[in-house]
Amino acid sequence: MAKISTAQSPGEKMSRFGGLIAFWGLLAHTVVRLEGLPLLQGQTLPLSLNKAPSLPLTQVQSLPVSPVNTLPLGQALPLPALPLPVSPALPIDPTNLAGSLTNALSSGLLTGDLGGTLENLPLLDILKTGGASGGLLGNLLGTVTSLIPGLNNIIDIKITNPRLLELGLVQSPAGHRLYVTIPLGLILRVNTPLVGNLLKLAVQLNITAELIVAKDSQGRSHLVIGDCTHPPGSLEISLLNGMAPLPLQSFLNNLTGLLTRVLPGLIQGQVCPLVNGVLSHLDVSLVHDIAHMLINKLEFVAQL
Repeated sequence: MAKISTAQSPGEKMSRFGGLIAFWGLLAHTVVRLEGLPLLQGQTLPLSLNKAPSLPLTQVQSLPVSPVNTLPLGQALPLPALPLPVSPALPIDPTNLAGSLTNALSSGLLTGDLGGTLENLPLLDILKTGGASGGLLGNLLGTVTSLIPGLNNIIDIKITNPRLLELGLVQSPAGHRLYVTIPLGLILRVNTPLVGNLLKLAVQLNITAELIVAKDSQGRSHLVIGDCTHPPGSLEISLLNGMAPLPLQSFLNNLTGLLTRVLPGLIQGQVCPLVNGVLSHLDVSLVHDIAHMLINKLEFVAQL
């Protein structure tokens, strides 16, 4: 059996060594060409063999840092000033304007003790001094005592349950003034010592106040009363406790006629000053808006 020889001749060794030299030369040439090519975004150059660019730590320099101004704790960075948006003026709502006025008048009259004013009307004193011979009430009592035995001449009329009903508001045809209707309700109790609660009368009366615009010495507008009265026929008197006995029917008719002549003026004299006082304490902006509407004759409530 023949033996296979593994020994290499000198020529073969030189051929292998020459191949290695050619391979390393080709590799070095390729690296040089790659270093000259442009780089794509995010691509890094390949490091040459045994040429890694390491720097000693003592030669590493930090990048320059811009100085930062520190703020005190809790202080925010200042923002650039921006122009504020300008909102257009809101138009006046006529419905709300009229409602605001009537609500303010009602509230002012109630807080101004309208109820106490009505309850304390000196009605009895006025009735007693209304005639030359014993007063109007004295003449009426003479008729009653002659019909009802034991009824003396002492009588008392009390005003109870005063009420302020819903106010009404209208504008004049020319548009420069307002008319406020103030409906009032109350109960009249006619009392005597012997008979007790003799009659109970329900009374309703409307007071009408005219509102106009007036300016003071400084040119500021105010709402004041131009006229304050009770419309004819606005007083209503009705008997609450059934039909009056026949002997009292004539007395009731006479008393109703007397109250019709006396009571409206008496109530008007007390209520109208209260209204004027309430007007002087109205909200300034409300008065300004109403005055603007009236001066320019602009309709904001129903007209007469």
